Amino acid sequence: MSNVRIVPRLPKGMRDFLPADMLKREYVFNIVREVFHLYGFEPLQTPVLELKETLMGKYGEEAEKLIYHAQHPNGKEEVALRYDLTVPLARVVAQYENEIKLPFKRYQLSPVWRAERPQRGRYREFYQCDADIVGVASMSADAETISLVVTALRRLGFTQFNVKINNRKLLAGMGTYAGVPDSQLGDLYRSVDKFDKIGASGVEKELIERGLPPDAVGRMINLIQSSRPGVANLDYVDEIMGSIPAAAEGLRELRELATHLDAVNVPTEFYNFDFTMVRGLGYYTGPIFETVITEPNLGSVTGGGRYDDLVGLFRKDSLPTVGTSLGIERIIDLLGILNLYPAHIVGTVVETLVTVFNEETRSASARLAADLREANIKTELVLQDQKLGKQFEYANKKGIPLVAVMGPEEAAQGVVKIKRMSDGVERTVPRAEAASTIRELLPD
Repeated sequence: MSNVRIVPRLPKGMRDFLPADMLKREYVFNIVREVFHLYGFEPLQTPVLELKETLMGKYGEEAEKLIYHAQHPNGKEEVALRYDLTVPLARVVAQYENEIKLPFKRYQLSPVWRAERPQRGRYREFYQCDADIVGVASMSADAETISLVVTALRRLGFTQFNVKINNRKLLAGMGTYAGVPDSQLGDLYRSVDKFDKIGASGVEKELIERGLPPDAVGRMINLIQSSRPGVANLDYVDEIMGSIPAAAEGLRELRELATHLDAVNVPTEFYNFDFTMVRGLGYYTGPIFETVITEPNLGSVTGGGRYDDLVGLFRKDSLPTVGTSLGIERIIDLLGILNLYPAHIVGTVVETLVTVFNEETRSASARLAADLREANIKTELVLQDQKLGKQFEYANKKGIPLVAVMGPEEAAQGVVKIKRMSDGVERTVPRAEAASTIRELLPD
């Protein structure tokens, strides 16, 4: 045998998830899937590789520098790892237009890849969790999407969060109002998007450094800082720049959106109209939204908006589309930081360990384990020859809540001894009652 040893390590920005981590991830995934199903969204899966031509030209120059190219040495097609789940959705809608019924409500929970500089909380491979509605121009679809986000976060245990809502058309109107040339709108958006990090003075300084006239910058700063509650914020902006066509259209959409949010019972405490919020991707065309955890201030956890033109890059006529992406990796981390995981999620899937007293009792223990599994109790049977103390020690280290013992005496009497590890409570019950007793003793 060779003496060469391979050092076990991962590529930068990639992660393994051991069972304890996977239990938390599956808990979050399952709740989110349940909410998607509750709202009538259906699952979609797309391949990890897309044609290079499918991805390029959709995200903006800076984002596309992060796309992983994955060319096969002898392949004739130029391919790349998917950057997100939105562009593949647009491709699917166009490719299967005769099979998809509109409106098309889909969700996808899958990994994506970006050549980021690895750092805490930022990885090169991570999961995205998207839900989109294709084929509905009404703001009812946008309200449905925001309602979905609010429901998912509340069911995960978050109570202090806010969905910030803006509109790309309104931002364009603000640029016109401030006298910003079309060629510099990108600079305007990039600077305003930093408002939460560098504040009004920082945005103002950066815009002036980018060459925008100081008077135009001043008008813009005064406008975006409006923080009136609800539609009052829209009324304020309407008074100032409602005569600008793009702004008027954006305000109309936001008013319609507010009406639909009220109709679907989204509490006003969970959203506001925030003119400092700018989604970075270039394909948004209307309302945009981003959710931040407010108490404590832990940053953004979801983002999305309307992108009515993207599907049209793959078919003759485009289709109105709106969607959201839940920052599932960040949500998983925050649930831990805020201690929102249920106690039974931490540790193991196993609910009961069936011990083996000795080889003479192994068959009886195996039959007990089989019966418990038939009763839908997650059961592990001790497979190797170990002293009973070691078996209890194993259960304790692994976090298995209950241990079932069926030694020679128990087998002779037709009973099972069940011990709860957390507090030492023991019950000896007839074998036929083992499953029901275990359900009683399991932690909530």
